[in-house]
Amino acid sequence: MLISVQALRALAAWAVVCHHFMQIFFGFEASGPLGQLFIDKGAVGVDIFFVISGLVIFLSTEGKALPPARFLLHRLFRIVPAYWLYTVLMALLVVFARPLLPDQKLDWGHLLLSLLFVPTENPGGYGIYPTLNVGWTLNYEMLFYVLFAWALLFRLQVRLWVVAALLFAVCQAWTGFGWISEFYRSDIVYEFLLGIGIGMLYRRGWIGPALWLPLFGITAALLTIYQLPPQPRLLSWGVPSAVLVMASMALERHVQRYRLLKLLGDCSYSVYLMHVLILSTGGYLARRYGINPYLMFFVCALTILFGSWLSYEWVEKRSYQWLKARIDGKPAD
Repeated sequence: MLISVQALRALAAWAVVCHHFMQIFFGFEASGPLGQLFIDKGAVGVDIFFVISGLVIFLSTEGKALPPARFLLHRLFRIVPAYWLYTVLMALLVVFARPLLPDQKLDWGHLLLSLLFVPTENPGGYGIYPTLNVGWTLNYEMLFYVLFAWALLFRLQVRLWVVAALLFAVCQAWTGFGWISEFYRSDIVYEFLLGIGIGMLYRRGWIGPALWLPLFGITAALLTIYQLPPQPRLLSWGVPSAVLVMASMALERHVQRYRLLKLLGDCSYSVYLMHVLILSTGGYLARRYGINPYLMFFVCALTILFGSWLSYEWVEKRSYQWLKARIDGKPAD
């Protein structure tokens, strides 16, 4: 994957971290413009993730005779081990360290549905969230993977339209009939299509190296995100996120030598999964012992950085390689 896209993925993950820092430490009550910015706009990191996900899935399957079942297994091997690990850790914290997560409740049936990526009301009563709250985005990811697997049965040129038709059928028609959870009715699901479209443009050579035009695009996208309300999300945050992704790709030659950016991008999934657990612990300690919240956030950020690297190397990579080798009959790359 391009270093520029990895860097953007890392920035998106840390925007979400800052958003949840304002929630956990301050209850979404800001005392300054930067804090208010993360409260109002930090969640846009999820939209950037979704666009990048569509791009990565399209590019990683292009030119490969990959059976749908094998594709789905590879995606499950990549996503599930770390997600299950941090979901179980969250459940253990709720049971044995309740003061860290006073608003959380554990229901064993809900935990099982969370592990299976089935959207359901959280026992805490605050919406359709899994045990590991940030995992709500993975419910959308899994739907996208299932629908994209079907699209693999068609030639490359029409996969975008196949996925679009399937998304519309599932998320609009089927939810309307009550066959599928209303959770999937959100227009955020169509951001995956933006990523596929970007992948098609990139392979056709329409996203080439440049400097000033991408910088202008980044500025325009950020201003749009800043000025517009988050609804409708696809237009207010999804389209600007797609512009950010395309602009980053055009800047690849200016950042491709910075290997640290790749590492930060590699670790972004673990950052996303673990950060709420660490911030919740830090928030509790800050309140109990009167520690400055920003000092505690600095400690939490360092912990997340180091922990996500360990998680990527020892959980994500090793579990994926081991599981993939079981079905491929050879070590994974």
